[in-house]
Parts: sequence; C-alpha cells; structure tokens
Amino acid sequence: MIALFLSAFVTFLVVIDPPGCAPIFAGLTRDATPAQRRSMAVRASLVAAGILLFFGLLGEPLLRTLGISLAAFRIAGGIMLFLIALEMVFERRTQRRENRAQEVEADPGHDDVSVFPMAIPMIAGPGSIASVMLLTARSDGLDESLVVFAALAAVLLLTLISLLAAGWLMRLLGHRMEAMLTRLLGVILAALAAQFVIDGISVSFQV
Repeated sequence: MIALFLSAFVTFLVVIDPPGCAPIFAGLTRDATPAQRRSMAVRASLVAAGILLFFGLLGEPLLRTLGISLAAFRIAGGIMLFLIALEMVFERRTQRRENRAQEVEADPGHDDVSVFPMAIPMIAGPGSIASVMLLTARSDGLDESLVVFAALAAVLLLTLISLLAAGWLMRLLGHRMEAMLTRLLGVILAALAAQFVIDGISVSFQV
C-alpha cells in the first residue's frame, strides 16, 4: 500500500505540478485583495478535486461502456503523459500555461480565475484526468482505490498551499529554480509514462 501511495503521489505531483501553478496564480491575482486570493485558491482546489473525483469514480465504468480495455487505456494514457513530460522538459508546457493566463488576463470580464483557467485546465487538465482514471482503473479493490484518492488529496492539498503562498513561493524559488524543478519532474513523469506503456503492452501479449 505504501508503494502504491508513493507511486500515485509522485504521478499526481508531477502532472499537477503545484509549484508550476503558483506563478500563474500569482500573476492572475496580483490586483486582487488577500481575501479574494484566498477565496479563489480554495475554490480552484475544490472544483479541481470534484472534477478529478468524478473521473476517478466513473473512469473504469466509462471504459467498460466504451469497450476499451484497461491495457489499451494504459498505453494511451502512458503516451499522453509522455507527451506532457516532453513539454515539461523543454518548457513548452510552462509557455502554454503562461499564454493561456495572458489570454485570460487580457479579458476584463475574468475577475474570478478560480474555475478557469486555474481549476480547469491547469489543475484538472487532460494529464491529471488521465492519471486518476488510469490509477483507479488498475487498482485492485476498494482499499487500493482509497489509497489512490488519498494520494490525490495530498497533492491537491499541496496545490492549495502553493496557491495560498504563491507570492512567497515565487520569491523563494525564483524563475531558474522553478525551471529546473519542472524539468526534473518532467524526466520522472517520462519514466512513469514509459512504465504505463510497458505494463499495457505486457498485459496485451499475455497468453
């Protein structure tokens, strides 16, 4: 169970990337009051948690309804996560997030950024949705599923903390440290993604 928790925790930590969300949130909310920033941080985390919980609970039934095997989803999910890892290593993911944030910032109607773009798609994006569906679908029994959700809850709590402390966190890390951390997490995610693909292929060719 500890190994499963650590594996799920690292996967969610890398995909959601709480330190990477902090500078985006700090930039989008620099004109907001401290109370408004706290409110938006909590709301973004709760909305993202609801979305990921929904896909985590309904992921396996959805796959069965669509006639998709778990092995096929492992391979597809692994490829998707690998592409995200490449973007992290070459900093394309950070640039895309910043461009999206600038688009929202340019729209005067977007005073509340908690739902879009923070909850969707920066926290609950395609990578995190695929990860929670993949991890819960391959869990054996209720106990393992609860371990996966506990790991998700821990990462979402870290994300909330990083959003609440966004200004302080950016002063502590700085741009260079954040870029280095993002690249390191990208390499780890690439290895995890490759393992998902290997597991899917292994199951597919079992006689």
